[in-house]
Amino acid sequence: MFLPAVLSELLSRLFIHIFAAMATAGKVIKCKAAVAWEPNKPLVIEEIEVAPPQANEVRIKIVATAVCHSDLYHLLESMHKDGFPTVLGHEAAGIVESVGPGVTEFQPGDKVLPLFISQCRECRFCKSPKTNQCEKGWATRPNVMAPLESRLTCKGKKVLQFTGTSTFSEYTVVNQMAVAKIDPAAPLEKVCLLGCGISTGYGAAVNTAKVEPGSTCAVFGLGAVGLAAVMGCKSAGAKRIIAVDINPEKFVKAKVLGATDCVNPKDHDKPISQVLAEMTNGGVDFSLECAGNVGVMRSALESCVKGWGVSVIVGWTDLHDISARPLQLIAGRTWKGSVFGGFKGRDGVPQMVKAYMDKKVKLDEFITHNMTLDQVNDAIELMKHGKCIRTVLKVSSQ
Repeated sequence: MFLPAVLSELLSRLFIHIFAAMATAGKVIKCKAAVAWEPNKPLVIEEIEVAPPQANEVRIKIVATAVCHSDLYHLLESMHKDGFPTVLGHEAAGIVESVGPGVTEFQPGDKVLPLFISQCRECRFCKSPKTNQCEKGWATRPNVMAPLESRLTCKGKKVLQFTGTSTFSEYTVVNQMAVAKIDPAAPLEKVCLLGCGISTGYGAAVNTAKVEPGSTCAVFGLGAVGLAAVMGCKSAGAKRIIAVDINPEKFVKAKVLGATDCVNPKDHDKPISQVLAEMTNGGVDFSLECAGNVGVMRSALESCVKGWGVSVIVGWTDLHDISARPLQLIAGRTWKGSVFGGFKGRDGVPQMVKAYMDKKVKLDEFITHNMTLDQVNDAIELMKHGKCIRTVLKVSSQ
């Protein structure tokens, strides 16, 4: 009896990775990575050293990684001097090369996604169904956006691991509490997007806002996160989804993913909140801010209907204060935030991968460019100027 071709191919690749791991396990790996030596400067392709995984760690061969706005935020906006040198990248998929002592959940050859939000399963937050926060991981050093320890070095210097992942590298080492094992048949160059942007937007609608069937929603900002939020609103059964952006070129994709209306604030001589209120008899039931702009956050709140409107802050920024008039909240609106779409990563990401495999979640539609790691600066420029939704970089062969 012959094995199906797909299963045979998977087994063949698994054996290759196991044999490769036997050759490199316990040794320092020299590989290529894009190093950000200082803020607001192009990344430099360097040879780095990746140390073997220590206790409870997993060394991963990165196959594909996407460029996310959070990478640009650290490099070009926050520019915290203590956050460099670093290897950026956190939206990726790869294959386990080797594991450290105490790791039993993963083995060489497993397909995985590194996670920028840990799930230790032991702290008070992980044990609560109310949040996906975790007391462990890099989040204890938010300005630097990297844990204190790093397994990466270059030219004799320690290189920080951005959000504990650093996926703009052929290899990286991640704590097992920040790794999700996924379907071995999943295409890594697609599901890498679930490591951040798509899960963040989709989950913000489904998990955080808890969009209801028959409701009216507004999504502000139509990057990958915003478009995923549109998709999440549709999945939740919203009857009307208003996509808001100052770039009308994004409206076609928004409609493909479920938007029923598209509004450009520049086309109106009144506040966007007033425009939406007039369109919806007083305001939307749910609004999601996905631009990372404090002014837009206030507009999104004010676009909600009084009494029960829910507005969720999804866009990542920590540079300015937000403000609102107390009456906006006294009138019954709820203002809340969402990180990684409320997903507990080790549990939620495999479910999202399955949803993609079952054709319940779209990913292909978000990928506008495919490049290589050597072209990472070109990919950054595309995102900086709003000329892409997601650029996927091929890092290694499978």
